[in-house]
Amino acid sequence: MPRPPHARDKVLAAYVGLLVEGERGATMDAVAARAGVSKGGLLYHFPSKDALAEAVLELFAQVSGDDLVAMRSAPEGAAKHFVRTSWQVDHELDPIYRAALRLAQAGHAGALAAIDDLHQQWLAAIEAEVGDPGVARTIMLIGDGLYHQTSMPGTWSHDTFAAALPDLLAQVDRLCGR
Repeated sequence: MPRPPHARDKVLAAYVGLLVEGERGATMDAVAARAGVSKGGLLYHFPSKDALAEAVLELFAQVSGDDLVAMRSAPEGAAKHFVRTSWQVDHELDPIYRAALRLAQAGHAGALAAIDDLHQQWLAAIEAEVGDPGVARTIMLIGDGLYHQTSMPGTWSHDTFAAALPDLLAQVDRLCGR
């Protein structure tokens, strides 16, 4: 039988969930309520919203680092891996990425730097494979467009892109001269 999550993990997951829904609603009281802990229990693990934000960014660094390792070692190559995974909003990285993005949108300098760094590393991995900065940026934009479309409400984009993914990956191959 798996152990129940520790209070710290529950609090951090609650904060991530609230950030994804909207940064303004991610108050300390809301975090404690969603995590099912007392305010004192919350403050024991995270004495401030800044401490919560830093924990999100630590988790973001860990999960995005794992994603970069997978991207760089993907048998299909970094470019196709990036496009293939860009529309998967059920991936472990997605809610943490969106939480970091919300923090960045709210002016958190560390979150903005972390998002920028991840995007630069994604681009560098693609460029290292394809050898052309313009092609690498185009592939990034394909992936970003997929992510944007599949994060929209409804099922149209998910169903459409699931069927179109092989064609998009073939386009990536053409862009890369394969």
